[in-house]
Amino acid sequence: MTNEPVIGVIGGSGLYEIEGFEGIQETTLSTPFGAPSDAYVTGRLGGVKVAFLPRHGRGHRISPSEINFRANIWGLKKLGVTRILSVSAVGSMRAEIAPGHFVMIDQFFDRTRHRPDTFFTDGVVAHVMFADPVCEELRKVLVECAAEVGVTAHDGGTYINMEGPQFSTRAESRIYRGWGVDVIGMTNLQEAKLAREAEICYATVAMVTDYDCWHETHDDVSVEAILATIEQNVGNAKKLVAAAVPKVSAQRSCACGEALRFALLTDREAISPAARTRLGLFLDKYLD
Repeated sequence: MTNEPVIGVIGGSGLYEIEGFEGIQETTLSTPFGAPSDAYVTGRLGGVKVAFLPRHGRGHRISPSEINFRANIWGLKKLGVTRILSVSAVGSMRAEIAPGHFVMIDQFFDRTRHRPDTFFTDGVVAHVMFADPVCEELRKVLVECAAEVGVTAHDGGTYINMEGPQFSTRAESRIYRGWGVDVIGMTNLQEAKLAREAEICYATVAMVTDYDCWHETHDDVSVEAILATIEQNVGNAKKLVAAAVPKVSAQRSCACGEALRFALLTDREAISPAARTRLGLFLDKYLD
């Protein structure tokens, strides 16, 4: 692991094309949890080392339920990442959150069923605090930078993470709205949980592509309009990431970097050599 702070960015492959991203290299990693979604693309942006990863793989080959979230986050940790900016397309559950807007999420609600979302299994138990699942320090940087680059961004919101890959039924969408959620997506909650266990700060940039099917005029929106919004969102996401990366401090005053300090419940003597090898990237600093 490098000693130099690294900012991780998870999103689509189009983010690699940010103006000013220099010294690009690709790194392929194997992990104790299998293969990540793709090779990590590293370089410098505004003088800061950055590691990009397309969560669905280049060419969008991996379904949300098939993403190896554990391998993705383990690999970022191995590369020295201390902060993750996650960029994700979502549907809006609120009339005032329009297509083209961004939401800087501060809460999640889980509706997934089939996904491993912890590193701590097979003989090792840890319970990290997750009441506030997003790093507020990092989220505030994103809110400030959105204003600077002219992106319409909502400060806070709840992201309901559905399983997918199918979209919601109308009944589900209406119920979710009644629960008070703001956007709906398929990918970010597992990243947030695993980043917390890996002691990495995490924040989501939720890019609204359309209204979920609760909206009475949803069926009047053409595919062409949605694709145009996605293209606009990607362009704005590049501006936002380029503005935020240089402003993310290498020094963290949040609690994310010590999330495991009191979370490990398994007796140290009961941790097997295999588990120690599998989890050493996270636990060595507490067990050595």
